[in-house]
Amino acid sequence: MSEAQTPPLIVLLIDSDPHRTAIVQDGLKDRAVVRLANDLSSVGLLDRINELQPDAIIIDCDSPDRDTIENLRTVARENPKPIVMFVEDGDGTLAKEAVRAGVSAYIVDGLSRSRVLPVIEIAIERFKMVDGLWKELQKSKDDLETRKTVERAKGILMEKRGMSEKAAYDLMRESSMTSGKPLKQIAAEILSIADLLGKV
Repeated sequence: MSEAQTPPLIVLLIDSDPHRTAIVQDGLKDRAVVRLANDLSSVGLLDRINELQPDAIIIDCDSPDRDTIENLRTVARENPKPIVMFVEDGDGTLAKEAVRAGVSAYIVDGLSRSRVLPVIEIAIERFKMVDGLWKELQKSKDDLETRKTVERAKGILMEKRGMSEKAAYDLMRESSMTSGKPLKQIAAEILSIADLLGKV
């Protein structure tokens, strides 16, 4: 797909300063649709994000306060998006807190027409990379938890029904296929029943 055919980015801009807003809009005019918001409360921000589903969020301010950072932490937990923050204050502590709260790029005293788009594009790629790593980590944790649950359930079947390890696993897999339930759920149900009967 050529660049001309690439759909425009949807960028949510949070800023109350008309001059800064104009700089961002000018810098993105050939590549993005910019939507504005002034409400930085966690509820208001989440509502706007859920409504627009932006590709990225820009927050332009003199200096982020604690409430702003906490609200961004809520966004990162509930509906994570690439977040770019342009600020005037170079406080290193605030920068670290912002990044920990989910900000992909924290730019100090660097808002200019020519920089907006490159910063947004890099932030989006960085977000995708970090999000991909996080999902891989979560999948690894889920897989490990599934294996542990299945192993415990197999042990119950082997002990109480005198089954071999293979037979116990085959029984759970067949039950999973028949019921349409994930294998982990079948194993968890076996453990729950055994626990209820005082067998675990």
